[in-house]
Amino acid sequence: MRRITVLFLISFFISLAPAAFAGAQPARSAGKQAASAPKKTEDAGLPASDWPDADRGPAAMLFSPLTQITPENVAHLTKVCSYTFPAKQQAEFTPAVWDGVIYAASANYTVALDGSNCHVKWLDHWKPRDIQRSGAQRGAIYADGKIIRGTSDGYLVVMNATNGRVVWARRIANPHDGYSITMSPIVYDGLIYVGPAGAEAASSGWVGAYKLSNGALAWKFHVVPLDGQPGAETWGPNPAARAHGGGNVWTEYGLDPAHGLLYVPGGNAAPDFYSKSRPGANLYTNSLIVLDAKTGHLVWYHQFIPHDTHDYDTNHATPIFETKIDGKTQPLVASTGKDGVLSVLNRDTHQLVYSVPFTTQLNNQTPLTTKPTRVCPGSLGGDEWSGPAYDLKLNLLIVDSLDWCTTEWAASKEPSVKFAHSGGLYFGGGRKFDPWSKAHGWIVAIDASTGKVVWRHRTREPQVAGLAVTASNLLFTGELGGNFDALNAKTGKVLYQYQVGDQIEGGVSTYLASGRQYVAIVSGLGFTLNATHPPLGGGNPTVTVFGLKR
Repeated sequence: MRRITVLFLISFFISLAPAAFAGAQPARSAGKQAASAPKKTEDAGLPASDWPDADRGPAAMLFSPLTQITPENVAHLTKVCSYTFPAKQQAEFTPAVWDGVIYAASANYTVALDGSNCHVKWLDHWKPRDIQRSGAQRGAIYADGKIIRGTSDGYLVVMNATNGRVVWARRIANPHDGYSITMSPIVYDGLIYVGPAGAEAASSGWVGAYKLSNGALAWKFHVVPLDGQPGAETWGPNPAARAHGGGNVWTEYGLDPAHGLLYVPGGNAAPDFYSKSRPGANLYTNSLIVLDAKTGHLVWYHQFIPHDTHDYDTNHATPIFETKIDGKTQPLVASTGKDGVLSVLNRDTHQLVYSVPFTTQLNNQTPLTTKPTRVCPGSLGGDEWSGPAYDLKLNLLIVDSLDWCTTEWAASKEPSVKFAHSGGLYFGGGRKFDPWSKAHGWIVAIDASTGKVVWRHRTREPQVAGLAVTASNLLFTGELGGNFDALNAKTGKVLYQYQVGDQIEGGVSTYLASGRQYVAIVSGLGFTLNATHPPLGGGNPTVTVFGLKR
């Protein structure tokens, strides 16, 4: 059980919901120690005008230095244009932008749009070459004149950014083994970093580095260790537990170019609810994992939840930043997951600085049995695929979340791997969501130096859309109910809303095109609603662009 170290959080969070929140918490386990972590975290060399990947640069701060749109003029935003994809697929991606061109990707389409008018420059249709394990896609990225993305049938694809022609496509994961590439990759020094999802399809997670030039594998790190590798002993005596142990990666990584360190979020252990087959801590699931970006060697790690039984993926090992604590500048990294806790660690000492719960907490440290137990956060989180933002100007960490509890139980016997590989789920138990009327969301801003909550904003539905903060003290996001929102980042006050007409579960980016600042947001069919109750809307993925009235 985590000890309470920030007492004022108790009264704050309990006021939100009965038995809801615990306070700031110390580390459960200290990882392997190694050389000093990076100290420089600014995305040096990244033009202020662009948003080239899902998290806007290797430090993944989701922070833009643009200031044309301000709290004073944001009410004059207007819809400039929109583009709707040809097919109905999940709309969870973030628009990447380079030199005024938007690059967006659904499961089977990649499009380049003029960022000022949404005119199509090119459209690529990926025709699956094998079965597709997932309809999710978190987005394409721009790097070195190329557009890079993964596919649901296990391919890594590189295209020419000018015309969309495929430069190369290489299958890196077998969908028949439960794998699907849903995450948005990142690129550093000629290598593409990516890994497959698939814990709920009885697969075992890994991280790969591939040469941008031709797709050749440079190295692979197994989140669930292979025979003889450190950490394998934490899975018990049966090797089959590791063969299907989960830990898969499905959200973006962070990277420190100055020291060549890759920050990876390790997903949940599998089976999710049935844990008898995997006794032990189950490294390196539910962990922040730091790797040498050139070799893939483990540098250090921090496991937040040993032996997870609640499907609490560690979703984000970002942002990477530095700030002053007690007058001394410290190199830090934040991490969030479906457990609804934001943790900040010192990258030099690898020690936990503070943890802050940002959504309801109930029975989430109680191991599951065959008896149903109501658990908060539920198995959808917490925090999902859109990570925290770091406002460099205000020194705020901002995170959004679902507040939707579930009743969960473990199965009486181990689930079937064969069933999972043929399209079933490797949960090893069951879940029942609270009525939709009890579900809502939060956007919470936290002082990055102290862990103190500065403001919180309650949303009517669970909050899963991406975040973007700007140097003019604005926060852009969207809601499941269809509102595109602009908030005052200092106070959390909503300053502007526009109803796009469909649910928003995708990302948001802000950029310059022809010298004018725009904001792009993604709406359409989403997993959160579609999988659990009758969807609100759920049309084809749509990119909508906003700008100030001329």
